[in-house]
Amino acid sequence: MNKRNLDILGDFNILYIEDEPQLLKHTAMVLEDFVQNIFATSTCRDALKVIKNNRVDIIIADINLKGESGIEFLKELKFELGYEIPSILATAYTDTEYLIDAIKLKVEDYIVKPINLKDLLNSIHDILLPIAQAKEIKKSYNMIKTISAVTDGKQVELVKFILKNLDSESMFNYSYGDIMAEVDVSKPTVIKFFKQLSEKGILTKIQNKKYFFNENNLPNPSEEIDE
Repeated sequence: MNKRNLDILGDFNILYIEDEPQLLKHTAMVLEDFVQNIFATSTCRDALKVIKNNRVDIIIADINLKGESGIEFLKELKFELGYEIPSILATAYTDTEYLIDAIKLKVEDYIVKPINLKDLLNSIHDILLPIAQAKEIKKSYNMIKTISAVTDGKQVELVKFILKNLDSESMFNYSYGDIMAEVDVSKPTVIKFFKQLSEKGILTKIQNKKYFFNENNLPNPSEEIDE
C-alpha cells in the first residue's frame, strides 16, 4: 500500500479512553501532533461528557476499563443514545468473546495492546480517509454553487479564499484587511461581495472578524442568479 498521508488527520477530533495513566498520557501526546484535538479520558462518564460537548470524529476505547467495559460504552452510544461514531477497540486480551462482541458492534478496527502507534495512526487514517474525501467533494461542490451566485473574477477568488479558510464549524475568521492582505482585491469589492452573500443568507456576521457560512442557503448550480 502507498504511504499514507497523515496530514488529513489534522481536521479531525479523537476521543481516547484508557484507564492506564501513563499509556493514556503517552498515546495522547503522540496523537495530538497529528489531529485537531485529542480528548483523553479515563472513564466512560467523562467520555460521554466530551461527546455531548464536542465534535468527536473517532473513538479509541480500551475494552477493559476499571469497573467498566469499552464495548458496553460503545453499545450504549450507538443503540441507546444514537451516536454513530467510528470506533477502534484496544485490549490486552485475545479472548474470542471480545472479538465476537466487537464484530456484532461493527467497530471499525480492533487493536491488541501494547499498542503500536504506527499501526494505530494507520488505522485512524484508513477509517477517516473516506470522510476526508467526502469533505473535499462537498467543498468543491459548495465552491461551484457559490461561484454560480457571482460573475466577477475577483469575487471568484474571494469564494475560493473563504471556502479554503472555513473552520470545522463553518466559521470564517478574517477581517476585510486580512482578506485584502491575502487576495488581490479592493476593500469596496470585499464589502460588496460580503453584502451580496449576506443578502442571500450565505454569510452571516456573528461578530467582528467572524462570519458563519451557511451552505444550506447556497443556490443550486442550475438556478438562475440575479446579478
